[in-house]
Amino acid sequence: MAAQVKVFDTTLRDGEQSPGCSMNLNEKVEVAKQLERLRVDVMEAGFAIASPGDLAAIQAVCAAVKDVVIASLARALPKDIDAAWESVAKANAPRIHTFIATSPIHMEHKLRKAPDQVLEQAVEMVKYAKKYCSDVEFSAEDATRSNPEFLYRIFEATIAAGATVVNVPDTVGYTTPLEMEALIQGIRNNVPNIDKAELAVHCHNDLGLGVANTLAAIRAGVVQVECTINGIGERAGNAALEEIVMALRTRQDLYQVENRIDTTQIYRTSRLVATLTGSEVQPNKAIVGANAFAHEAGIHQHGVMANKQTYEIMTPASIGLAENKMVLGKHSGRHAFEDRLVTLGYALTRDKLDAAFEQFKLLADKKKVVADEDIEALVQHKAAAIPETYTLQRFVINSGNVITSTAAVKLSHLGVDREEVATGDGPVDAVFKAIDKIVGMEFALESYRLHSVTEGKDAQGDVRVKIERDQTTYSGRGLSTDVVEASAKAYLNAINKLYDQVRKQQEQPEEAEV
Repeated sequence: MAAQVKVFDTTLRDGEQSPGCSMNLNEKVEVAKQLERLRVDVMEAGFAIASPGDLAAIQAVCAAVKDVVIASLARALPKDIDAAWESVAKANAPRIHTFIATSPIHMEHKLRKAPDQVLEQAVEMVKYAKKYCSDVEFSAEDATRSNPEFLYRIFEATIAAGATVVNVPDTVGYTTPLEMEALIQGIRNNVPNIDKAELAVHCHNDLGLGVANTLAAIRAGVVQVECTINGIGERAGNAALEEIVMALRTRQDLYQVENRIDTTQIYRTSRLVATLTGSEVQPNKAIVGANAFAHEAGIHQHGVMANKQTYEIMTPASIGLAENKMVLGKHSGRHAFEDRLVTLGYALTRDKLDAAFEQFKLLADKKKVVADEDIEALVQHKAAAIPETYTLQRFVINSGNVITSTAAVKLSHLGVDREEVATGDGPVDAVFKAIDKIVGMEFALESYRLHSVTEGKDAQGDVRVKIERDQTTYSGRGLSTDVVEASAKAYLNAINKLYDQVRKQQEQPEEAEV
């Protein structure tokens, strides 16, 4: 049998730390459920000590998913480990993941500790975590810039203290594949008790080598890889789960390892994460980009028509991208809609199915045909639903190339309607300014993106915005066949996320510590 490699997904923790990619509790639960369908082995659900909201979200994930190990990150400090255990205590398979920096630059300038002090603290905190939880992972932060001999010592000591997993993070994306392979081999050859723990790797992508370094580590013998969906994460991101998994599958002749990932869930997971974080996937992104299976050059098209393997080393179906697309219309019934959702891989609760079907019928009245992409957009948009502090009632636009655009917008706020008029540099700007008037706040628009869900004049416009208020960024999404309406919905979605966050902070007990 081929060796097994476990997939540790940190989209909900490391991925969410990338600017503008924060998710609320409901969104994290939706992603967690999809990661369970993807069949990741370990899911790092958050950093419990960061905030009461993070701790609550981890607890919600533990309640929502069962067939996966749930990890909570903690610095090598008692209060962090206490919070981590509180967050995962009710998980079916809990893990505490504790870390401390081991590179000379981090120990001197950040920790202000000598190597022996760092080693002692690491051992003490692994033992402390072990009192709570049998499954404890220890990470040597900035391992690839650490002295290898010190890594050997600290891994040997933490394994002896009870660590079940020891992790080698390339925290700043500094190393190269040859160096990574040599480092892993060195650890395996020089840590006497390495066979008592699983060896893992966690690569960042600052030099664009995150996946390459991860694959090199697998060749050298690691049995757990830490990664994120779409490669999201701090700075240049993390090693992308979908690229690692499909590389292992496509080149099994070279790597000769297996994993339990259901690759047909990859595309759906990618789209969900992109939708909820507002972080779009670049068209030429490997595996899940819009152009990943597109062929424009004539010689490529001819080859693919003759034999797909001439230019495709994997099939669209292998990542869950349907080749035969069914269209539905306003005469399609509930059974056909539900059957199509099942075919697309969605298993909705009755309430969510009712809501999705209602939205489908409204869309079908506006479009002649509703394609798979439309249905996926509707379902993913509903997954991102949050309480609506403000709801769009109506808007009227007066715009043209020789007049100043004017928008009259009516919103409902807790059952009370209010209408305002504003002018702007175009209809969308005028709508946003009218909304600002009603809400009584101004927001900085950090980004605005519009793309068509499908082709055709009646295509849905999918608008993504990011707004900033008090140095915090909120993402929003809106769908409509009217791009101005989609823009207004996206802007309101982001504002409603702000109010949802404020409301949850107010609901936290006053004695809660951060």
